[in-house]
Amino acid sequence: MSFYNFENTDPEEEDIHYMKLALEEAKKALAEDEIPIGAIVVSKNRIIGRGYNLTERFNDVTAHAEMQAFTSAAQTIGGKYLRDCTLYVTIEPCVMCAGASYWTQIGRIVYGAREEKRGFISKNANLLHPKTVLKGGVMAEECGALIKGFFAKKR
Repeated sequence: MSFYNFENTDPEEEDIHYMKLALEEAKKALAEDEIPIGAIVVSKNRIIGRGYNLTERFNDVTAHAEMQAFTSAAQTIGGKYLRDCTLYVTIEPCVMCAGASYWTQIGRIVYGAREEKRGFISKNANLLHPKTVLKGGVMAEECGALIKGFFAKKR
């Protein structure tokens, strides 16, 4: 696990740093011809979970990046609640992943690009835990370009 000291830095810089690492996870998905979405879970400046889309490899519609990262984080800390953690994900979570985040009671979700069609925000659903803080648009162009490029090649 990696540890970074951000005590004296701008919170925006911290979010960009971790989103770059989530993008690295998305690039792993791209290399496997999976939809390129990546996620990491951070607790106290330490990455405790990583994940990228594995729906094709596992033939499992639930194998989203966020789900992989939640499982990894829970195994790392030995518990299912991620109250003091932040999920960084390159694309806005879908309703399934937003619902899973509710059950983890994650403290914060930071996403890159919006997902207008399948993102949970477009469903007008109040799916996040009441204490979860949501922030979007971090490195949105880079995150969106990766997924747009993937689908452009598929068509």
